[in-house]
Amino acid sequence: QVSLVESGGGLAKIGGSLRISCVASGRTDKTAVMAWFRQAQGKEREFVAGSTWRGAITSYAASVKGRFTISRDDATNTVELQMAGLKPEDTAVYYCAASGVMVGVPLNSGAYDYWGQGIQVTVSS
Repeated sequence: QVSLVESGGGLAKIGGSLRISCVASGRTDKTAVMAWFRQAQGKEREFVAGSTWRGAITSYAASVKGRFTISRDDATNTVELQMAGLKPEDTAVYYCAASGVMVGVPLNSGAYDYWGQGIQVTVSS
């Protein structure tokens, strides 16, 4: 079993920055991939960014590429998402997820076995 606990987030202005973090505990050998998904009100959950161990492979959704940066520290079992150039459409509940998949970064939520509780990010003027 893997436990994921998110922190950070909150309210940001348009064009501003925020950082969210996630710490994994338990069977961290099952966190070959750690990723962030988000779900806006009334919409489906979508992939945002993901990273394999040691950041060997990272992947980003087209909507956040160039604005968001994912990083992970395997020594502390932490993954962070640095968000910049925030837009109102980035407003969502952000979820940390972990997968034991050993090849690449899956983009579909079904490939992830463990999920955090979610953390709200709100972008407004």
